[in-house]
Amino acid sequence: MLAVIEHRIRRIRILGATAHPIASWVVQAARNLVMDLEDAGCRAQWLIWDRDGKFPELFDTILADTGIKITLTRGPDATHELDHGTVGADLPP
Repeated sequence: MLAVIEHRIRRIRILGATAHPIASWVVQAARNLVMDLEDAGCRAQWLIWDRDGKFPELFDTILADTGIKITLTRGPDATHELDHGTVGADLPP
């Protein structure tokens, strides 16, 4: 499952679920997220990422092109804090 959390309003957006995520599926999920945020008039500022190697660089590029800043968790043991990624409008650098 791929989900993002909007911290400010405590909303979880389920982007999709698949047993075997491939690059094209993840990239489409990023595009769908960007469109959903635009339709809702919401602007995310941060993506906190857990360094999962399953997601292609294009995923970050799509989000960065919309102005979302990408930041990585502090280390490989931080995955217990964030399972995959979190998008938020009010997260610090």
